[in-house]
Amino acid sequence: MTHPTAPAAVPGTIRHVAIVGAGFSGTLLAINLLRHDGPAATLIERGDAAGLGVAYGTRQSDHLLNVRAANMSAFPDRPDHFTAWLSERGVGAGATDFVPRALYGVYLRETLATAQAAAPGRLTVVDGEAVAIDGATVLLKDGDRVDADAVVLAVGNLAPQVPPGLGGIADRPAYMGNPWAAGATEGLGDDDTVLLIGTGLTMVDVVLSLEAQGFGGRVVALSRRGLLPHRHAPATASPQPLVERPRPPLSAIVRSVRTRGQAIGWRSAIDELRPFTQGIWAAADPVERRRFLRHLRPWWDIHRHRLAPAVADRVEVMVASGQLTLLAGKSCDAHQADDGGVVVAWRPRGEEAPRQLRATRVISCIGPQGDVARTDDPLLSALVGEGRIRPDSEHLGIDVEVTGRVLHDDGTSDDRLFAIGPMTRGAFWEIVAVPDLRRQVWDVARYLSNAHWVGGEGL
Repeated sequence: MTHPTAPAAVPGTIRHVAIVGAGFSGTLLAINLLRHDGPAATLIERGDAAGLGVAYGTRQSDHLLNVRAANMSAFPDRPDHFTAWLSERGVGAGATDFVPRALYGVYLRETLATAQAAAPGRLTVVDGEAVAIDGATVLLKDGDRVDADAVVLAVGNLAPQVPPGLGGIADRPAYMGNPWAAGATEGLGDDDTVLLIGTGLTMVDVVLSLEAQGFGGRVVALSRRGLLPHRHAPATASPQPLVERPRPPLSAIVRSVRTRGQAIGWRSAIDELRPFTQGIWAAADPVERRRFLRHLRPWWDIHRHRLAPAVADRVEVMVASGQLTLLAGKSCDAHQADDGGVVVAWRPRGEEAPRQLRATRVISCIGPQGDVARTDDPLLSALVGEGRIRPDSEHLGIDVEVTGRVLHDDGTSDDRLFAIGPMTRGAFWEIVAVPDLRRQVWDVARYLSNAHWVGGEGL
């Protein structure tokens, strides 16, 4: 079955775009295509509903946005769009507040519905899983297909790999490789110990879920450095912003940020880099990038991606009470215990001798997999096998041009296949937060809305 979404394509013109994935990036791209009076669009979503994704599909009211409401508008040209939406619905939240992520999911779905109503017949949502792309035709798992003139991969973050040393329990009930899976934090008692692999934002979400369910047992979080994301400070007036992009090498930029932080505070020093971060990353050579990822990324992450103050307060209380313990080290082996739990061998950072930790359940919170050369996602695996996409040089995601066009394994670009969202971090680095994503999808929507070809080549 072919989904009839748009008129037949005019040769050399994009009249219809198929978007694979209807999380934040895919949904917002569809909305922007309508706003730009661009091509008709079909959103293909294998999950529960368009406009949600993992981040905004949570049902917990205590899972808060990590960005203040004032910076969460879906549109770069309407910075007050989200705060106005909150006000119209009588939500008691101001521009500097951190609102529930579930509420933001409602905002995205309503924004999508408004765009559909304003442009009837130009946007279709298809419930299905894309398994292959032939030219610009998307083949679905159920045998249906979506014929288009261009396809955009908006697949979001991929499922994480099994953490090092835990392969022996990966198929055991005590191991949860997906922290968002139904039941990941259920069925536990106050005498149980839960081991979380990773100490970043995902770990914090799992801890909050455990607390909300009344879990009174012990939680241990293990990562190589045992670092916890920092908290947002109260909103203050911004200092005079930088007017010129800092220049590589990255080591020199780190020194300048430290110096600047002493003068205006580290939060402001990090925040004022935001307009320049993608340019700094693009200008860095591969050696610098690899050095940054190996040595500085954990420190960047905990300073750049912060916790809402209310969330940070709750985590600190759990740490102070002893219910939550942070460990620095590396898991190196694991086996199932006779009682159905697991025994995990881990090596503390800076030590040679491993230690053992018994847990009732182990939950992976290590963050998403990015290397498309190693993913088991059927669609991406097929595209890699065909040479139609390739991993970026740091294996953070899909290799793309600045326009979003994917690069084949021979380095040539594809005029009909694009990628957006977190899987393009290899090209842009800072492409996971709403302020960065909304700019990207805005630009790609404008590109697609004005794209014409002669003999298959973009003008």
